[in-house]
Amino acid sequence: MNKEERRPLRMAKADENRRPEHNLDESPLAWLRRRRGKDGAALISEAQFLAGERLRADFTFAQLGPRVTASWEFGAGGIGGRRTEPGAGVEFADSVLAARERVNRALSAAGPEFSGILLDVCCFLKGLEQLERNAGWPQRSGKVVLQLALSRLARHYGIEEAGAAGPSRAQPRHWGVADYRPAIDAAGDALQPAAD
Repeated sequence: MNKEERRPLRMAKADENRRPEHNLDESPLAWLRRRRGKDGAALISEAQFLAGERLRADFTFAQLGPRVTASWEFGAGGIGGRRTEPGAGVEFADSVLAARERVNRALSAAGPEFSGILLDVCCFLKGLEQLERNAGWPQRSGKVVLQLALSRLARHYGIEEAGAAGPSRAQPRHWGVADYRPAIDAAGDALQPAAD
C-alpha cells in the first residue's frame, strides 16, 4: 500500500456544512423527467418536477414518513417514570410543524382527487405501475392523472412553466384603457385622469 491508500478519507471544508440531499435516482419523478414521449418532450415538465420535489422535501422534513427503526428516545418506554411527565411526549421544532402545515396546504390545494397520487408518487416513491394496479386503473392512465396533479401542485406553489403564454400574476389590473394613467392633482387629495 502506498501513502495515498492508507490516508483516511476526509470531507472538504466546504462539504462539512452541507445538508444531505435527496437521491434523485430513487424518485419516480426524476425517471419521468428523463423519459421522452413520442413527440420527444419529457413526460413531465420542469415545473411539475420541481413542484413534486418540493412536496417531497417538505414531507421528509416534516417527518411524516413511517418509522423504519425502533424509537430509542428516553421516556418512550417504561424507564424514566410516568408517560405524562414533561418531555415524555414527542416534541417538534417550529420548522417541522411549519413543514407539516405546508404539506397540508399543498394537499388541500391539490384536492382530494389528486392528493393520494401526489403522496404515493412524490412522498412514498411508489411507481406508476404499482399505483395503477392498486387503484384498478387502466395501464398508462396513471401518467395522465399524475401530470394533472403535478400541474395543480405547481400552480399552488407559484411555479410557472418556462415560456408559458398569458399574463403573469404580478401584472397590475385596472379598468382603464391600455394607455390610461391616473394623475394626482396639486393638492394630492384626489385622483384625476390624465388629459390627452
